Amino acid sequence: MPRRRPNAAERKLYVIDTNVLMHDPTALFRFEEHDLFLPMVALEELDTHKKGLSEVARNARQASRALEAIVSGREASLAEGFDLSGPSGGQATGRLYLQTEALEAELPTSLPLSRADNQILAVVKAMAQRLAPRPVILVSKDINLRIKARALGLAAQDYRNDKILEDTDLVYPGVRALPPDFWETHAKGLESWRDAGHDWYRIQGPIVPELLLNEFVYLEGPQPLEARVVALEGKRAVLRTLTDRRHEKNAVWGITARNREQNFALDLLLDPEIDFVTLLGQAGTGKTLLTLAAALAQTFEQKRYTEVIFTRTTVPIGEDIGFLPGSEEEKMTPWMGALEDNLEVLLGGAHEGGDWGRATTGDLVRSKVKVKSLNFMRGRTFVRKFLVLDEAQNLTPKQMRTLITRAGPGSKVVCMGNLAQIDTPYLTEGSSGLTYVVERMKGWPHGGHVLLSRGERSRLADYAAEVL
Repeated sequence: MPRRRPNAAERKLYVIDTNVLMHDPTALFRFEEHDLFLPMVALEELDTHKKGLSEVARNARQASRALEAIVSGREASLAEGFDLSGPSGGQATGRLYLQTEALEAELPTSLPLSRADNQILAVVKAMAQRLAPRPVILVSKDINLRIKARALGLAAQDYRNDKILEDTDLVYPGVRALPPDFWETHAKGLESWRDAGHDWYRIQGPIVPELLLNEFVYLEGPQPLEARVVALEGKRAVLRTLTDRRHEKNAVWGITARNREQNFALDLLLDPEIDFVTLLGQAGTGKTLLTLAAALAQTFEQKRYTEVIFTRTTVPIGEDIGFLPGSEEEKMTPWMGALEDNLEVLLGGAHEGGDWGRATTGDLVRSKVKVKSLNFMRGRTFVRKFLVLDEAQNLTPKQMRTLITRAGPGSKVVCMGNLAQIDTPYLTEGSSGLTYVVERMKGWPHGGHVLLSRGERSRLADYAAEVL
């Protein structure tokens, strides 16, 4: 059990719930100078979840190995706890304590101790009484457990180390509105020229330090501007204007941009120098349609990529439909309605062409557009492929890293999602893998991001999204 030390009142004691370790197996090293306490029931739950090939099972095994490395050979110091400085490489300077004796605290009769969550509450309450006035705090990803703890007068927190942002309103939009006096304040030293069908501007002024590479800027008014930041040279920035994809003559596979953000997205999707694109936006903003149009144009017309690979997480909205027979692509078919719907649009409504039109659509899908399951991505390398990852908001940062690192030479990866539609347990807008990659990859010379804010599906869909 933890022993009181001279500075104990200054160091918090965090009681760790099992789901924290299963969400982030390195969580033991994320509490800096504070001490950790691991209840025996948490170790028991960790053991029950270690079997299988799921992400949760892998995390449980990794957490168990980390605990073994900390404890092994130091069993004699159980009461003093285990110093985390060495195992964490200096990231954590606190101590880890394991429960070595029965801890009893009276809970309401409505909270039976036969449930693991209530046993953890009893441990937290007993430790809080024993170590008062030292702060004892429960850390759990389980919202209901945190609510029950607070109802009992116990301190409880979410595990926040995995959160990239606390406020999703601060997610990098990839688009910046220039001030109305932009031309006046940046006229000094302004250079402009025309090359390859685009206007180029080299600017210096107060806005330059705020700009990021591949960020889009726009200005409305008598001297409008839509451009992308293509270079940062000390106190100067180089802006390049865009091809107007809203005009029919610049359509991509028959699709034109309907608003400014869609035009920005197409600029990234069609640029061979951009290897990684993230598109955020609510349903109906055109993420999938624009991405597939750009993918087909570059695969069939420009021969830049050999295949389009479309994949997404398989998290159902309603009840699971159970076991699905067939090959990998056949199993993924029920999840790929968005792909089929958009292909129908891109192929000019093949359903209106009778059997021949439908056969053409089927041949195209089989020959160049492949559907893959995320479960079989580990260990693969995709060369000269256009990889589309739909519903990316349901992935953890670790899963996102695994998928993006599959890209080989000449490949492009596009991640799309809506942070308001997260269906994975314990993931929030701030800790989603999509938020993670947007924040970590911003400013990279070969990556870009656009937040699509305006729905273009239909007036019914736009109104429903607003009022329902």
